[in-house]
Amino acid sequence: MDRAEVDAKIRSLVEPFNKKGIAITEDTTFQNDLEFDSLTVMDFVAAIEDEFDILISMNQQAEIETWGQLVDAVTKLQAD
Repeated sequence: MDRAEVDAKIRSLVEPFNKKGIAITEDTTFQNDLEFDSLTVMDFVAAIEDEFDILISMNQQAEIETWGQLVDAVTKLQAD
């Protein structure tokens, strides 16, 4: 799956979590722009892990702040 396909799939997964309907760009942040709290992050990460059959470590999660970083991380993890 290429990066564009990963991005599209994650966009479909984020819809129920994006309560305010924020337009998502590469620079969209989860904490500031989407206003995700820690529980929402955990649920969203679980949905991504299930969909892509990957595991995103707590250390990786701590480093991911923007949409682009998330897409890059998932693309890399599912390719490994």
